[in-house]
Parts: sequence; C-alpha cells; structure tokens
Amino acid sequence: MSKPIVRFAPSPTGHIHIGNTRVAFLNALFARREGGTFVLRFDDTDLARSKKEYADSIETDLAWLGIPPDIVVRQSERFDLYDDAAERLKAVGRLYACYETPEELEFRRKRQLARGLPPIYDRAALKLTDEDRAQLEAEGRRPHWRFRLDHETIAWDDLVRGACHVDCGSLSDPVLVREDGTYLYTLPSVVDDIAMTMTHIIRGEDHVTNTAVQIQIFEALGAKVPTFAHHSLLITASGEGLSKRLGHLSIKGLREAGLEPQAVASLAVLVGSAEAVRPIADLDELARLIDFSHISRAPAKFDEHELEQLNARLIHDMPYAAVRERLAALDADGGEAFWNAVRGNLTKVAEAAEWWTVVRGPIVPVISDRAFIEDARNLLPPAPWDTTTWKTWTEAVKTATGVKGKALFMPLRMALTGLDHGPELGALLPLIGPERARARLSGDAA
Repeated sequence: MSKPIVRFAPSPTGHIHIGNTRVAFLNALFARREGGTFVLRFDDTDLARSKKEYADSIETDLAWLGIPPDIVVRQSERFDLYDDAAERLKAVGRLYACYETPEELEFRRKRQLARGLPPIYDRAALKLTDEDRAQLEAEGRRPHWRFRLDHETIAWDDLVRGACHVDCGSLSDPVLVREDGTYLYTLPSVVDDIAMTMTHIIRGEDHVTNTAVQIQIFEALGAKVPTFAHHSLLITASGEGLSKRLGHLSIKGLREAGLEPQAVASLAVLVGSAEAVRPIADLDELARLIDFSHISRAPAKFDEHELEQLNARLIHDMPYAAVRERLAALDADGGEAFWNAVRGNLTKVAEAAEWWTVVRGPIVPVISDRAFIEDARNLLPPAPWDTTTWKTWTEAVKTATGVKGKALFMPLRMALTGLDHGPELGALLPLIGPERARARLSGDAA
C-alpha cells in the first residue's frame, strides 16, 4: 500500500467535541502507523458562520491531543479550484441550472408524495430552452446548480461496512452551487480530495449517504476514487447525538476540566471496537490497535464516567517525570516520594495540589478523643522517619492503649490530615514530618 494521505475536515463554526475527535484520531493515527500524511482541512466556505477563533481552537485542541496535522489548508482560500471544477462539469453537461424557488420545490415534493412517488427532483430544469432561461433571469431569478447523476448503482468496498451500494436512480440530483454562487459542502470536498490526492476518506457513518454522489463527481472530474471507511458515531450515554452545543464535551472543555489527552484518545479510538476500552498512554501503541474491520456498526456510547475512570487509571500509573513540570506549576511539586504517595488517590493531576496542602499545611486537625491522641503523640518515634515509621508507631500505640483497627487508624488520620480519607499514611507521614505531626496531634493548625 502506498503511503496514505488522509484528512480531518471540520467546519470552524464551534469547538470540536469528542465525537469529532474520534474522526481526527482514526485519521491521524492511521497515517502515523503507515507513515502517511495527516491533513487538517478547514471546511470554511460558509464565510458568515466560520470564525478564526474556532479554527485556532481546533489547532490548539489537536496539538494538545498529540495529533498536530502535517498540513493545514482552508477552503476559503481555494475558491479558484472550485470555480474551475464547476465550469468543467457545466461544459460536459453534468452541472445544470435550475430556477425553482424553495416554495415551488416543496409543492412538487408534496405532490409526488401524494401520488405515492419518491420525493426526488423531477429534472424539469433540463427541459428548459435558452429562451426559457433568459425569461426566468429577466424576471430576476438566479439559478442554483444541480449535479446530474447517472441513474446507476454505485458500489464500493468500505473498510468498516464492507460491500456497499446505492441506487442513484433513487436520489435527487444534488445542488452543488447556491443561487448566490456559494458552494455547498459536496463539490469543494471532492475537489480538495482530488487536488491533495487523498487516498482514504475516513469519516462518520452519517456521510454514507453522500458517498455515491461523491464517487460520481470524482469520476466526472476524471479522478481516482479514494478508499472509504465510515465508522460508527459516538452518542451520549442516554442515546443522544453529540453536537457542538454540548460545550462540556468539547475538547476545550475536557482539557480545562483537567482530563488527560491520552484518556480522551483511548476512549475515542477504542469505544465501539473489538478492543477493550482501557487507558493507552502511548499513541503509537493506540495506532497499532486500529482495525477498521473490527469497528462495530452500532453507535458507540460515550460515557463521561468511563472517561473519568480512564483518566484516573492513567494517572495512577504516571511516572513522576511525566508530571513534574505540571506539579511545579500547581506549586505542588513535593518530589517523587510525594507523587508516588498520592497518585493512587487522584482522578486528575490538579488534585495533587490538595494533598500537597495536607502535607505542607496548615490544616485544621480534627480531634475527637484528646486523651487517645495525646497518648499517640507521646509515642511518636524519633527522626529520621521513613515509610516504616507509620507501622512502627501504630503498633506501639496499639500495644499501649489496646485500641486497634479502624478505631486506631481513623482518629490518627483525622488528626494528622483533617480528613477521613486519603493516601496511605505509611507514605504520607514521612512527608508531613515530625514537627508538623507533633503540632497537629497537639491540636494546632500546622
């Protein structure tokens, strides 16, 4: 197989969400594995709705996810290519002018339905003479332009869905150019795929219905048809489709919430596949797991709770070197011993700052049995302390007081940390140190 060229083609009309990210990862990691090229193409022909701030945000998101594109192109800078392709299609009779208003088209659609006929365009515009067209334009009408489909069955071998076919006789000739001369999605997409020699079109299954039309346009423009792979879409746990309106599921929102990019990647790629969803920290390893033929055709449910679990599992195995700079930015760099002590209790790296406060203080100790805590304080072993100190100390306290189990450990934890939960005190106590521990066991904020 020649080295693939693939693309992720969002419209910069909002922030991308994890569903969009599924498309981006499948393209980027496939190219990465095969030594190919990953193109970010902004489908921004809708100049009114496309915003630079969203385009910038998408590039930031892809960089954070670890899949920056090899090439970035913008359709808004490529209109000459689309104009040339439109003229070529007009010249061979595949793009033809239509003058119906939306109201007229709706009336015809309803009439066809009433007659039990499929509500497809009847190609009335093909019967117009030059005089008819001149008269309509004299009345102030401007044409929209439809692509004349060959009424044949188009078949392709989809990498996800297997053998597919569509009877184009059951489809309306699609509008490619609006009355105002602007382009709908279809023509610029195909023209760019041709110009950039895309080898594979990897996208969501919501585009399956476009494929037969696009194949005919590829062929009408004399181009080789790429290989298609239409994967299942992500839906919410309640079964709803994802959209840019769900801001908390945007990549920007997930990043700001403290999620790890590897957790997002693992879920986006593995959910709905034959592989078990699990945290994969290395993108090269994740790329090796992609198998389009093993992606389920059923919609894949995105569960925010599952994402948080993946995030926690990643953090629990994360080495200190990987987070040292982030801990320093949080003013929570307590060194490798601190990180190893607390990481098993974290769901997000930022939570380490809370435990660094517990270690460094001041905290308000919680003491319910002052006599017991005073006895325990008097039994504190001398410095230096290490990870065996907690066991040595609690054994001494148990022997001296007869208290054991939860009745022994919980009051000590509450006095030393002010909390009833947290990391193993065997690792935490040496970090708190003798001076702070003694002060807290005396009831002082330290």
